Amino acid sequence: MAPKSNTMTGGVLFVWLCLGLGLGLGWDWSSAEVPDPVPTPWPLQFHSILVMIANGTLQVIDLWYDWPNGRNFNIIQHQLGYVLYDLEWNNGTSFFYTLDSDRKCSSAQLEVGILRPNWLDGANYLGQRHADGFLCNVWEKVEFLTYYEDVLTKRPVLWVFYTGREAHVMTFEVGAVLEDAKWQAPPYCFNSATNHRQHRDLQPHFLPEFSMIHRSDSASASFLPEFSMINSSDSVSASASASASG
Repeated sequence: MAPKSNTMTGGVLFVWLCLGLGLGLGWDWSSAEVPDPVPTPWPLQFHSILVMIANGTLQVIDLWYDWPNGRNFNIIQHQLGYVLYDLEWNNGTSFFYTLDSDRKCSSAQLEVGILRPNWLDGANYLGQRHADGFLCNVWEKVEFLTYYEDVLTKRPVLWVFYTGREAHVMTFEVGAVLEDAKWQAPPYCFNSATNHRQHRDLQPHFLPEFSMIHRSDSASASFLPEFSMINSSDSVSASASASASG
């Protein structure tokens, strides 16, 4: 058995030999490329509480996402105000209604349905930033939304829309499912088209903003109404190109 001192000396010489060989061959030890992280796909089903802040107003959103059943539900509590129910289906149909004595309801037909779990594919990585006390990886989705994800847990922390509207994620329960009976719009939503026209004011204030996100992916759908705009950008561009070539 070789003496211990000789073994250590041999190890040190081997390390220096490797370093010298690397330098001689022009290896750049500091420039090894590390791929950018990618956003974690959404769970197929989850429940989340969001605090929405915009222009000095506050809303609390009780969000239920259910991809296998093609549905998404936003229960929106306005600060010291009414509760708005925003029920969305993968066929593009959305209902906006109240369950109070006013019995108001409005409906809309969007080009796409709810967001797919991988709707963040292709987002541009911006690096790491701190948000709400968490160190986050940050991505930008087609310049309409900035998405913050906790580096450690991979859970979403914050979304900032191009208008400055912020959605702060308070809870995120993977696998939570709302019972089927709660997904049924009330009967008065189906009474008449006239009723729907009278209550267009029910549609969430963030409807024009959320509709932007879906347009970046013609195969995706809408999470909150604002998201539907990003999905349309590719399909709109494709239509314009086809018209120009024709």
